Amino acid sequence: MLVAAAVCPCPPLLVPDVAEGAASELDAARAACTDALGVLAAARPDRLVVVGPAEQSGRGAHPQGTPGSFRGFGVDLDVRLGRDTGTTAPSERELPPSLAVAAWLLERTGWADAPIEGLGVGESLDAERCSEVGREIGAQAARVALLVMGDASACRTVKAPGYLDERAAPFDAEVARALGAADVAALKALDAELAHELKASGRAPWQVLAGAAEGADLTGALLYEDAPYGVGYIVASWS
Repeated sequence: MLVAAAVCPCPPLLVPDVAEGAASELDAARAACTDALGVLAAARPDRLVVVGPAEQSGRGAHPQGTPGSFRGFGVDLDVRLGRDTGTTAPSERELPPSLAVAAWLLERTGWADAPIEGLGVGESLDAERCSEVGREIGAQAARVALLVMGDASACRTVKAPGYLDERAAPFDAEVARALGAADVAALKALDAELAHELKASGRAPWQVLAGAAEGADLTGALLYEDAPYGVGYIVASWS
């Protein structure tokens, strides 16, 4: 059963080595992510599952110890999802960027509390299938925790990756409200087509969280919500 969750954004700019001179601009977001991961550790889970957007059409598993890197962003920095289990994943199974950011966050906070599994979720995965995946995750152990990576809309300003879309701010506000309130029904009801148009990468991972939380009595807290680069970044914790 799901006993705790942390929701974090997944821009590689969260990693100071990638952000370089602009690193301080996301200090508040990093601090909120640290607080959210602290909630996961306090829950003492038997298993941690990290879920984030990936390019594949469905979903792909990444076992503990899977490596990742930020070389695609011009930085010679390697990460690994949890402790090395002694088996090295093939290069084609390296962590997608969202899970590499998660691995960096976990390393930064010194996570060593429970076995870890990563799951990359494709944008095409519909709401019902996301919920099914979440229910499967929730049934993996008596005490399961989720680290859910994903960004809100990328259309908050004219300089945003998706330019300005007037629908972006209301969409992000509703997502922030739902995540802060642990509102499972609202997350399941997110419009996948609208999320796609607004370039919101977190839609599928958030709906996986909603499925995992079915039957769990969790309380949410919104720790951070902003759009410093015209992209909505949200941090929340459920416990």
